[in-house]
Amino acid sequence: MKRIIELDPALYRRHAIHQEGRIWAETNCYADVWIELLHALGHEPAASLAFTVAIDFEGDQWTFFKFPPGDLLDLYGLNVQELAIWRPLVEHIEEQVERGRPVLVELDSYFLPDTVGTAYRRLHWKSTVAVNEIDVARRHMGYFHNQGYYHVEGDDFLDVFRLRDPTNPALLPPYVEFVKLGVLEPDGTSMLDRSLRLLQRHLALAPSENPFMRFRARLERDLEWLMQGGIEVFHQYSFATLRQYGACFELTQTYFAWLAAGGVRELGSTIEAFRALSEAAKAFQFQLARAMNRGRRPDLSTLDAMGEGWQGALRELRARYS
Repeated sequence: MKRIIELDPALYRRHAIHQEGRIWAETNCYADVWIELLHALGHEPAASLAFTVAIDFEGDQWTFFKFPPGDLLDLYGLNVQELAIWRPLVEHIEEQVERGRPVLVELDSYFLPDTVGTAYRRLHWKSTVAVNEIDVARRHMGYFHNQGYYHVEGDDFLDVFRLRDPTNPALLPPYVEFVKLGVLEPDGTSMLDRSLRLLQRHLALAPSENPFMRFRARLERDLEWLMQGGIEVFHQYSFATLRQYGACFELTQTYFAWLAAGGVRELGSTIEAFRALSEAAKAFQFQLARAMNRGRRPDLSTLDAMGEGWQGALRELRARYS
């Protein structure tokens, strides 16, 4: 067995971001897996959520938000590197895990038992997991995925790593990263101060134009084909748009609540503004789904209110931190 942290899925306690009572139970696979990996390594994930203030509407989607490697290095001393796959994937993972390096790898959720009820043995969905332990001889892997920590065994292990069909040239290797732990010592400043420096950086990257106005204009154009596309098309559209900014802004709220708990004052209105944006995105998702089901065009004025809320929050943050 190659293992970094000794964990039992039955006893593992997920981070508060993935506990009950959240507006969005999950965010996206890459962000969720980093939240749990950081938590298991003894770090506070909320300290690294400053990047969430910079998301934008990208034209065909909202930003697929991800923890920037530079932030992870500055805050926790974690060095994220791409893993070149030139041997069988499991051999690379074995070697890196044995060296004490978690491996983040894109796998097919069809073979991941934690997705039972959604993708497991039903749908082929690419998703990122973080490998913590692996034993190829026993056909066993321990991994972080979505909200928690899990094991995969037996035939699922063989299939998720394509070990029954390893030479098929049509199956290209996935994108893989490994994490070198503790490569950079803190510079002497507190975690709070380092995080505030990152906040300044990401505020400078936040969109100068209101992204909600651009999203509303695009949704107006998309409505005709979207309402003809069926529920599966809606789910895909919603994941790329409403869920991305809704879940992201809940993390933004979590970030400013963490700053406030650390002693940063006068953040109450900011925390409430991002919570309101997240809640409004969830409500609008249901509103849009109902409108599609009834064949009616939805009322898009909610996006105007979201845009005003975003504009006010960013104006306040820029006045304070830029």
